[in-house]
Amino acid sequence: MLSNRQNLVAIYAVSILFCLGFSQDVTLSLDGGNLNYDSSVDIAGFQFSHDGCVTSASGGDAAANGFTISASSTVVLAFSFTGAVVPAGSGTLVELVGDVTEDCLSDFVFSNSSGSPLEVAWEEVASGCTDESACNYDADADEDDGSCAYEVDCAGDCGGSAAEDCDGECDGSAVE
Repeated sequence: MLSNRQNLVAIYAVSILFCLGFSQDVTLSLDGGNLNYDSSVDIAGFQFSHDGCVTSASGGDAAANGFTISASSTVVLAFSFTGAVVPAGSGTLVELVGDVTEDCLSDFVFSNSSGSPLEVAWEEVASGCTDESACNYDADADEDDGSCAYEVDCAGDCGGSAAEDCDGECDGSAVE
């Protein structure tokens, strides 16, 4: 049987592991030029770098909550002079104009209302075949990766091209 001290140490260790493994505060995704967010905490300000792909930034929940949004040739910056926040939740954080892709955005710095940094990461996207008529359709895929196969071989395996000949032999050579 564990002592009270051992129980506390075990609880503390599990708490640290939980925090290290699940410390994500803000998850980002792109939908065209919309930089979308899903946040477990209020966002008091943010900035990120870009490689010139953003020509302007405005709107979204940042503007709706009174943030001042600025876009330079390499940085997007948004904050509130009044201390307003984008409340925890999800939506479009800011609308970006330009040839915006995930690869052209970097160095995300988000903070909460006390100025502490928030953990930020891109949404994980599952790739696979998204065509329901394909024999290897993946219902869990968010993005089509071009792997869809439509032919089945004689064993019923997806992606094959073997067919039975007129004698019923798989990939046979009998002809009428």
